[in-house]
Amino acid sequence: MTHRPSRPCRPLRVLAPALAAGVLLTTASCSDGDDSGPARADTSEISSSPLAQESPAPLTPAGARAALVTEADLEDDWTQVKNAATWRDSLLVGKVDVDDFLTGKAEAADCQKLLDRLYTGDLLGKPSGASALTGFEEGESRLLYQVAAYAKAGLDTSFAWLKSLPVTCDQFTATGSSGAKRTVQVTERSLPKEGDARRGLRVTVQGTSGGAPTTLTLEVAALRVGADAITVTNGGLDGADGDSTDQAVKLGTARLKDVQAGRTPAADPSEID
Repeated sequence: MTHRPSRPCRPLRVLAPALAAGVLLTTASCSDGDDSGPARADTSEISSSPLAQESPAPLTPAGARAALVTEADLEDDWTQVKNAATWRDSLLVGKVDVDDFLTGKAEAADCQKLLDRLYTGDLLGKPSGASALTGFEEGESRLLYQVAAYAKAGLDTSFAWLKSLPVTCDQFTATGSSGAKRTVQVTERSLPKEGDARRGLRVTVQGTSGGAPTTLTLEVAALRVGADAITVTNGGLDGADGDSTDQAVKLGTARLKDVQAGRTPAADPSEID
């Protein structure tokens, strides 16, 4: 027993320079380890550093507004609008057909929630703190962008739900108030590796508008940055511009990180590292 404490000390001395040079990488890898023995002691030592312990202040209404993307952040000819909070697309209104699902009501409820949240704009549910929203138009396409603070448990639940949708809701039928049938397809959409977690979807709704066949195409992105999150819904009857979705994700995440760090986001996207 008297010799046992000396054994973990030797590798700690050998690894110390590597830990000092790569504290961020080591911190990330330790977080996935178990909680037993020396691994727990190593994690505690690293996480006690000022960098690892630093956490952003709660998002304020002014901070949420500052974190919103602007026309300068988006490519092409997007024009910012003032009525984005009132946007609603009638093709998203419909009752999901339970008969399309193997397990019936449970899966249908998840797909119904997707349509309802896309319609209201609350993709991740109601924020628990400050939030801000803006919107842009280009032709028949719209881009809705929101920054908000959420309870972490709620965010984890919402991201798990989003992850399940390409399997649970890959294709289903929804019936509008007039009795018209709409075919909805949901697939996964990859996103730039920004934020602490991310989920992307591509949603198409095939139906009729004015008696003519039409298809609504939406790209949906959700990113978690600490306890705050960004949501982007981009598309319309002319399709969805993937480059604009990626641009909003990249520059929007940088803006939110600046706000969380107490900095003012750059007015010119070219100034962002």
